[in-house]
Amino acid sequence: MKRWTAPDGIGFVEILDTFGDDLTVVNAARVSFDKESTEFSTGDERLVKYLAAHNHVTPFFHPQARFRIRMPIFVAREWYRHQIGFARNEVSRRYVSTAPECWVPEPSGLRARDPRAKQGSKKEPIEGAEEVCDEIAKFQESSVAMYTSLLDKGVAPEIARGVLPQSMYTEFIETGSIAAYARLYGLRTSPDAQREIQKYAGALGSLMEPKFPVSWKALSA
Repeated sequence: MKRWTAPDGIGFVEILDTFGDDLTVVNAARVSFDKESTEFSTGDERLVKYLAAHNHVTPFFHPQARFRIRMPIFVAREWYRHQIGFARNEVSRRYVSTAPECWVPEPSGLRARDPRAKQGSKKEPIEGAEEVCDEIAKFQESSVAMYTSLLDKGVAPEIARGVLPQSMYTEFIETGSIAAYARLYGLRTSPDAQREIQKYAGALGSLMEPKFPVSWKALSA
């Protein structure tokens, strides 16, 4: 699999390219002893597991992966909090004026606030979730209509974009080391992470594992 698509058919995580493999990790570590492996062996597998278990992370910064990702802005802003080991280039609505697409929660996903937590939500949706989801969709349609109207009146895209909601999808190309992705994955698939970002992080993990099977398993264990 090279691409995961979100349930609404709009969001996605697509792996574009990779650099290096499990052997890259091994040889980055073995250079300390002026040694190099030409084929990945069971001894190399033990070394990878040792490096991960003892937090010797620098060898895991050498292999890299490149993704194209589309997700709602409010999810992307949490994703972007992970900075070390990443490079990103994002679609800019200063230059693009195509019709925006917005994320609308499913009624089951319109979760109630949890008063016992500073952040997060309950598992259960609020009462009347279906009607509220309809209201959200209408609000988004109104925002997009206003955006289109502003463009039609000659307003610059960099100004008109200000009326668009945080639920609008954004798209970016991202390159990161497997060390960086493993940290993102671990934090954003944890039970206390927002459910929406958990889905994207989980999809990324399923795309990374076939490319770096030993290293990814060791880092994400």
